[in-house]
Amino acid sequence: MEVTGRLFNIQKFSINDGPGIRTTVFFKGCPLRCKWCSNPESQNRNAAVAGAMEDETFCGREYTVEEVMAEVRKDAAFYKQSGGGVTLSGGEPLEQAEFAAALADAARAQGIHVAVETTGFADPARFRAFLPHADLLLFDFKHVDREKHREGTGAYNDVILENLRFALESGAEVVARIPVIPGFNGGIEAARAMAAKLAELGVRTVHLLPFHQMGENKYRQLGIPYELDGVAQLHPEMLGEYRQAFLDEGLDCGFQ
Repeated sequence: MEVTGRLFNIQKFSINDGPGIRTTVFFKGCPLRCKWCSNPESQNRNAAVAGAMEDETFCGREYTVEEVMAEVRKDAAFYKQSGGGVTLSGGEPLEQAEFAAALADAARAQGIHVAVETTGFADPARFRAFLPHADLLLFDFKHVDREKHREGTGAYNDVILENLRFALESGAEVVARIPVIPGFNGGIEAARAMAAKLAELGVRTVHLLPFHQMGENKYRQLGIPYELDGVAQLHPEMLGEYRQAFLDEGLDCGFQ
C-alpha cells in the first residue's frame, strides 16, 4: 500500500526556509504547544477543531508522494538557479516520519536538495532513523532552561537536546533556528545561555526569527485562545544586542 501523508499547505517560492528558492511542504501534526505558534492548526491539541473545518487550510488532506512531487518538480529550474530545493515543515514532519522519509528520498533521487524544519521533539530512535534522509536540518531551539521550555511549549527539552547532540555528532548539516519571543526567551540572559549551549554542542550557524503576529487570525478562525494577543512584533533592528550574544560565542548569526 502506498504511503500517504496529511498536509495543510504546499507553499511555492519560499525564501526563508533554507537556502535559495524553495517549495515548503507543511505537515499536519505537532506534539508541542508553543504559545506563539503561527500554524496552530498543525498542533495535535487542535486536531479535532481543525479537522471539523471544511477548509483544507485547517483540516489538510492526504497526499501521495507523487502528488507532492508533481508540485515540487514544477519549480525545479528555480531550485537549480538559486541553490534551493524542497523544505519539509509543519507542524512536525517526524510526526509522519515514514511519509517524510519517502518524500525526501523521492526529491533527492531527482537531485533536489531537502531541508527539514524540525522541533527535534521526537523519539530518538525515530529521529536517528530519519536523519540520513535529509540534506539539512533547520533545528528549532527555543530555550536552554527545561522548566521555561515546558512553560512555553508544553514539553521539557531533554529529548530535543539529545537529538540535536546526536545530529551534530553524526556530522549532519544543522542550522539552529531561534524564535525570539518576548516574555519567553527574548531577554539578553536567555540569549547568552542559548548561545553558550549551542556553541558547546558544536552548532556553527544560528538564524534568529523575530516574533511576529502573522498567525494571530488563525486562532480566531479556529475559536481557540491566543495567549500573545497584543504583544508587539519584533524587528531585526531591535535585536542587535541579542544577536551579539551569539556572535560573541563565535557563531554565525543572522535573521530570517
